[in-house]
Amino acid sequence: MGTRLPRKLEQKMAIMGEQIKLARLRRNLSIAQVAERATCSPLTVSRIEKGSPTVSIGIYARVLYVLQLEDDLLLIAKEDTLGRTLQDLSLKHRKRASAK
Repeated sequence: MGTRLPRKLEQKMAIMGEQIKLARLRRNLSIAQVAERATCSPLTVSRIEKGSPTVSIGIYARVLYVLQLEDDLLLIAKEDTLGRTLQDLSLKHRKRASAK
């Protein structure tokens, strides 16, 4: 499959990159400053801001840390509506606990 993502996912990555860029600009930080503090290259920060899927999540985390947005990582998969629905469906077929 390579680095090519489904179009919907590419769009979400681009939006996320734009949000990170806006957070950097609101803090009046240059790409070079963020890169230095996140111990990566300015090119990598630029790729993050463009939503590149080839940048590791660890680098994304370091950039978010520099921007003091690391808690946003905890929002990933927080509201697992589908998973909870599937879990609830399986709970409807209750089974007895094993006798011990």
